[in-house]
Parts: sequence; structure tokens; C-alpha cells
Amino acid sequence: MSSHPQGNHHLSNRALLWRLLQLARPHLGWMLLGALLTLITTLASIGLLAISGWFLASMAVAGLAGVTFNYFTPAGVIRFLAIVRTAGRYGERLVTHNATLKLLSELRLWCYQRLEPLAPARLQGLHSGDLLNRLQNDIDRLDSLYLRIAVPVLVAALGVPGLLWLISRYDPQLVPVLLAGLLSVGVLIPLWGQRQSKQYSQTLLRQSAALRSAQLDTLSGMRELLIYGADQRQQQHCQQLSDSLLACQSERDRISAVTQAVSLIAINLTVLAGLWWLIPQIASGARPPVELAMLTLLLLAGFELVQPLPLALELLPETLAAARRLFRLTDQPPVRPEPGIPATVPVRSDLQIRDLSFSYPATRNRPASLPVLQNLNLQLNQGDCLALIGPSGAGKSTLTQLLCGFWPIESGQMLLGSTDINQLAGDELRRQIAVVSQRPYLFSTTLEENLRMARPDASREQLDRACQQAGLLAFVQSLPDGYQTWLGEQGQGLSGGQARRLAIARALLQEAPLLILDEPTEGLDRQTEQALIKNLQPLLASRTTLLISHRPALLQLADQICILRDGKVVRQGQHQTLIQHSTYYQNLLTVFH
Repeated sequence: MSSHPQGNHHLSNRALLWRLLQLARPHLGWMLLGALLTLITTLASIGLLAISGWFLASMAVAGLAGVTFNYFTPAGVIRFLAIVRTAGRYGERLVTHNATLKLLSELRLWCYQRLEPLAPARLQGLHSGDLLNRLQNDIDRLDSLYLRIAVPVLVAALGVPGLLWLISRYDPQLVPVLLAGLLSVGVLIPLWGQRQSKQYSQTLLRQSAALRSAQLDTLSGMRELLIYGADQRQQQHCQQLSDSLLACQSERDRISAVTQAVSLIAINLTVLAGLWWLIPQIASGARPPVELAMLTLLLLAGFELVQPLPLALELLPETLAAARRLFRLTDQPPVRPEPGIPATVPVRSDLQIRDLSFSYPATRNRPASLPVLQNLNLQLNQGDCLALIGPSGAGKSTLTQLLCGFWPIESGQMLLGSTDINQLAGDELRRQIAVVSQRPYLFSTTLEENLRMARPDASREQLDRACQQAGLLAFVQSLPDGYQTWLGEQGQGLSGGQARRLAIARALLQEAPLLILDEPTEGLDRQTEQALIKNLQPLLASRTTLLISHRPALLQLADQICILRDGKVVRQGQHQTLIQHSTYYQNLLTVFH
């Protein structure tokens, strides 16, 4: 596995747009309706300005000539167009923003569904800040695809031919003048600006991600930074990244300002060219004077159809870069492929490990490692407790990850009951296993919601029973808000012992056949540890349990104890047997005495 996601790096821009369109298909109706309302609103605005110019000029001419003029009809048309523009603008905002929010929601759900099979193996090489940037900011950038790119392009593609046809009905000679102006403002000048700012847009995306990662590191590691006096260096690093980001933004904004200025000049030149052509015709009497104001304003208002295009072309590279980064992440195949025809759930919870060997794949930053597990053989009978001990790097945590289906088993077998776990669907496999990890994660929500992570439909009686078994119920009942107590980020409202009990209660609530306890008393004081072990003792007697611990009080509860070293079982036996025959075990008991 590479530490950098290896999705499809070479998707063309057309392929990226097609994939995004496929993802947006469920909301295509809303998106087309929004584009239609935008077109109607823009055309109403153009018509309102042109007819208003004609109406005011006609009223002035009629007044000078002293003739009557029917102003009811044009006034009614102007009022109608004003209402259409106002209502259309409201409807356009409502529909387009609703479509955008629905699209973003669809993208986030799709992204999560694609990432879930990749975790944790495929994602462990990603920096957490980079992953957060892709999940949040890259997806947020995709809101520009519809609202600021697709809609303006559709409006211009449909509106410009209609406007040119209308101009041709009055004076065909004005069509090439307006067409040249529209192409310049809507396509040529923005393309020039895009080419000039392309490098800055891509750099801006990378620098923005780097700054967010550095800020996340600063906030997460503030304690260590202060302890080692490295906070000033980290601040300087963040400042350098920020200055670089601002410099890149400034350069891109300068190019954008130049592009806008040139576009304004092109608009004014188009209007001046129209006046240069129309004024002699008006002076010679070949054209009614009132058409001068109408056609001039029509030329000017016509640019509303293409004015959003420069921003669309400016945002397009960033949007495509965000989409490419996102697809590069989600297009990775899972490390552990799902079986074509999943096996049925085993009835028994015996665990058999036969000739199991495993090495972590090489990454860009880490060469191929030596085998973490080597021809490992273990037997855990249903209802028994098997304890694993050994030095750091012996393979204990790797064994747990393999058992949970986070990595594929390529050499040897792991049998749950009589079923090879490679033949079980990942979700189904994990439903058979409850894990209390060494550092359990508690979510920033209520105590009850943290428990229901394991079983969303659990009744209050089931919650009480799990908490009672974990020795947590009395504490919960002492809280003013009970189960509705807000825990804060990572359960900061709980002590270490309470957090461990909550993690154990959550695992027990799952009622999985196999229970894995990974250092469940690590970091607890002796009194808290003894209280927790007292609660665990009856549970271990009725569960199939894999216990990873070096605490002697816990090890005495195990039916069998295996000593691992370099991925191999070097000694196995009961507590009393290992005391007599294993120097490592004797030293372990001395250290923790």
C-alpha cells in the first residue's frame, strides 16, 4: 500500500465532469429547473432594460411631437417583466441552492460509503488534516460545479442564440458586433485569465490543504508543543504557510482583476461599435430614433448572459482539481476485498489460527517489513479466555486487526467456528466481534449516544444491564442528566476508569460472540483497576475472550496464556505453569507487582 492514495491519476477533465454528472443524476430534475429559472430571470432582466429604454424614448418623442401615445401596453409589459424577474430571482435562488445542498449531501454520503471499506488500512498513510480537507473542503468546492459553472454555461448556451436571433430581426449588421463582444467577454478573455492563473489555482489548493493540516497539528499537539518549547517554531511554520497562501491568492486576484478590467473594456467597445453603426442610420432617417436607446441597451444588457462565465472558467480548474483529489482517494480498491458469495454466520465462536503469517505492505515512506506474524498457531475454545502477552512489536495488535477484517489474510487461516473469516463479509464479521481497544474513542455527544454506537435499537433495560455489568450504572444514575449527560470531545468529562467502563459497556451491549480486550486497564490506578477487574471476572467466565494485557491481576483470569515474540508463540500455558517455567513471565510479574 502506498502512503499516498493511488486512484486514477490520469482522468481527463471530460471524464471527471462525466463522473460528477453521474453522481448528480438523482437531483438532475432540480438542477435543470434551477437552470431554467435562471435563464428566464436573465431574459426578463434583459427584456426589461431594453423595453424600458424604448418606452422612455417613445414617450419623449411623443411629447416633443405632441402626439398621443398608448403607454398602457408597454407599461403593462414592463410591470410583467419586473414581476417575472423578481419572482424568478427568488425561485432561482430557492431551487438552485436546494439542488446544490442536495448534491453536496449526496456527494458526502457517496464519499463515506466509498471510504468505509478502505478504513483503516488504506487511510492510515494519510495525514488526518489531509483526509479532513478532502472530506470537507474538496467536497465543498464541488458546489461550484453546478451553481457557478454548469448553470452559467447552460444559460449562455441557450440565451445567446436567442438574443442574437432577436437582434437580427432589427439589424443583422449588429449580430457580428455583439457576437464578437460576447465571445471576447465570455470565452476568450476568461480563457486567457485561466491560463495565466492555472498554476496559482493548483498551488492554492495544495497550500490551503497544507495550512489546514498544520493548524490541525498545532491544535492537537498544543500540549507537547508547550512542553518542549516548540510552540513558537510551529507558529512560525503556520505563519510561513499562511504568507505563502496569501501571496498566491494575491497573485491570482491580480490576474482576476486584470481580466475583469479587460472584460469591461470589451463591453464598452461593443456598445461604442453599436452606436457607431446606429447613429448614422438614425440621423439619415433610415431607422426610428426610439430604436437607438432600445438597441443600445439591448447590446449592453445582453452581456448578462455571459458575465458569469469568467468566474465559471476561473473556478473550473479548482473544482476539477478537488474532484481529482477526491476520486484519487475513493477509487482505491479495499485492502481486504469482499467475498463474492459471503459465507453464512458461524454458529460457534471458537477461534482457530493456523500457520498465520503476515507482513505489512511497503509504502513510500516505509520499505517492506519483516513478517509481523510467522506461522502462528493458536486455539481459543468457545467460552474460554486466551491471554496474549509479549513485547511491543510482537504482533498482538496486528492479530486483532486481522481478526476484525481490516487486512486480508494471505498466508494461513483464521477460523471463526469452522468458517474462514476471509469468506465472511466485513460488516458481518465485525458484528461477531466486540472490541475494547487500548485507547477507546468516545464521541462528542451524550453518554447514551456513545453506548448506542454499538446497538442503536437498544432498550433502556439493555443499556442498564450493560452498564451494570461494566460497573458503570451507579455512576450514570448519580449524574443529574443520567444517560443524557454530554461527554464533550473524546469523553473529556470522564475519568480514565469511567471511560474504560463506558467502552466495556458499549462492547457488552453489542452482545457479540467474541470479545477482544486490548489492555483494558492500561493507565488506571490500582484501585480503579481492581474495581474494573472485579466487574470483568464474571463476564470473562461466560464469554469467548481474547485478552491482550500485561497486568498480572487480569492474566490470572485467563484459561491459557500465550507469550508472543517476533510474531511467534514462544511459550503457552496456564498462569501457574508459566510462573514456574518462563523467565519472561516471572520478570513480568515482578515489574507489575
